[in-house]
Amino acid sequence: MKVRYLIIFIIIYIAVGTTICLQVAGSDTDNLTKNYSTEINRLIMESSRNWDELSLYDSRKIDSKEKFDYAIIDAEGELLVYTMQGIATSVSAASRDFDVIRDIERDGLVVGKLIVHNASSAEMRSRNRRIAIIVAIGFFIMLVISTIFYLYLQKRIIKPFGRLKGFAEEVAAGDLDNPLEMDRNHVFGSFTEGFDIMREELKASRLREEAAVKSRKELVAELSHDIKTPVSSIKAMVDVMMLTTDGEAEKETLQSINAKADQIDKLISNLFHATLEELEQLEVKPEELSTSDIGQMIAEADFRKLVTNCDIKDAAVLGDSLRLEQVINNIFSNSYKYAGTAISVASRFEEQELLPDDEDWEDGVKISKTRKYLVIDFSDEGGGVPEEELEVIMEKFRRGSNSAGKSGSGIGLYISKYLMEKMEGGLSCSNNPKGFTVTIRLKLL
Repeated sequence: MKVRYLIIFIIIYIAVGTTICLQVAGSDTDNLTKNYSTEINRLIMESSRNWDELSLYDSRKIDSKEKFDYAIIDAEGELLVYTMQGIATSVSAASRDFDVIRDIERDGLVVGKLIVHNASSAEMRSRNRRIAIIVAIGFFIMLVISTIFYLYLQKRIIKPFGRLKGFAEEVAAGDLDNPLEMDRNHVFGSFTEGFDIMREELKASRLREEAAVKSRKELVAELSHDIKTPVSSIKAMVDVMMLTTDGEAEKETLQSINAKADQIDKLISNLFHATLEELEQLEVKPEELSTSDIGQMIAEADFRKLVTNCDIKDAAVLGDSLRLEQVINNIFSNSYKYAGTAISVASRFEEQELLPDDEDWEDGVKISKTRKYLVIDFSDEGGGVPEEELEVIMEKFRRGSNSAGKSGSGIGLYISKYLMEKMEGGLSCSNNPKGFTVTIRLKLL
């Protein structure tokens, strides 16, 4: 209910009440005059006989033996006698008070008028005023009750319903974080908790759905990127076989295989590109790994056997075996694609100071702390990349100037760096005297 409806209701209520009060206060009737017909007629005849004497009076108050009060006026309306102060002494005043007005005749002529005071008229007006006051008080009480009832409806029904409606609109719009205020003191109190439980269930359902969608995207991204490595291996093997095969039919078959491999590589790149654009993060679960595990990963990634030197120091490091294998495969895949030369793998231990936010304080004195890493360098002899491109090539969808004519999406190093940072390590690129070096850092345990 809007406020303007309440205002209209009050105005109509007051108007109706005022009209009734005025009608009751102003109502009167001449039927309430007591029946003194005989006495009035006798008084008229007596006044007619004594008119000569009465006409000599001038507004004289007289004592009367009659049961009613009266006044006598002449034909010109001049007051001759009256029996009580305050009674009507003119025809107009008598008509207003519903008094009895009778003509006084003598010899067939009207010589004056008898005005009989209607005592019940004043009593009736007084009674009507009391009734009007009572009715007004009744209307006022009803108005107060109606207003209180309206305010009650506003507080207990209308406003709570409005809140429920607003809450439902917010939920429908997707806002599931703001709970509904609990209030059991109104009609919809029992529904409040149920509505909020519904919101919580919808929110939980949405989170489950988002987690499922994210999981599917992660799976697609992982499979897409991991499939690219064996596809690259197939292409490399086809290239080797093309060099060692003399038959034209075999070469045509190998060319067809190579074309199909290129097609698969493009489709996977498109799928990986579309998935990664929406993917917020890939799940990484670091655990303890041994350097012997890392050596095995390097051996499996180097299917072209281009590693001429591999020196991995013994240590226990923090890493996710699946993600680390993905990083190493990407490093070898890029080296095969852009360099195709011998690869040297060397390792060393390194200490690095923590950032100021990670430093400890004791008694107001800063205590610097360091963290130890196993650093592994993967170096080829392919000539490297321009110095200004070393940071660029690790950004999403960015490739170096040496990538012209070579397939790729510019995602591998970006993903590899991201995964290494999630393992509390890092990845960087640099040029060496003969070519290009990719360095990974693994946290020592």
